[in-house]
Amino acid sequence: MPKPPAPTSRYWKLQRQLTRLNTFLFRKTGGKVGGSFFGGAPVLLLHHVGRKSGEARISPLIYLDDSPRLVVIASKGGVDAHPAWFHNLTAMTTTEVELPGGERRRVRPRVAEGAERADLWKRAVAIYKPYAAYATYTERQIPVVVLEPTDAPPTE
Repeated sequence: MPKPPAPTSRYWKLQRQLTRLNTFLFRKTGGKVGGSFFGGAPVLLLHHVGRKSGEARISPLIYLDDSPRLVVIASKGGVDAHPAWFHNLTAMTTTEVELPGGERRRVRPRVAEGAERADLWKRAVAIYKPYAAYATYTERQIPVVVLEPTDAPPTE
């Protein structure tokens, strides 16, 4: 698997366009299209707010179902910088996700550490093998983010 392009590459502009298309198709079909990634890894839509811009954003991300928790990986293909959604998410106390089938959940994000991180990382690699390669492309430890359920109802 080739190393990802630099964060300043035009590739990432194209990636943003594909993300918008994925989000549109996911919502239009209830996740039947855009609700899984290559190899069948499940995808959710993560809502977050730009910590600098204040703009609402949505990122389709592969997730691990660790019921009742959900787990996402801040890999960005193994580039040396964390993805923007990770910085936005860690600045938030709660947010919302959309799951295939139209389910919406209110969640509280936190970064997994130690043995918990190691276990969740191993399980995430099992559902999406390229994560293992991504980890070899960068000096940073790729964050594993746990999305804990909250009692608050999701917004509609």
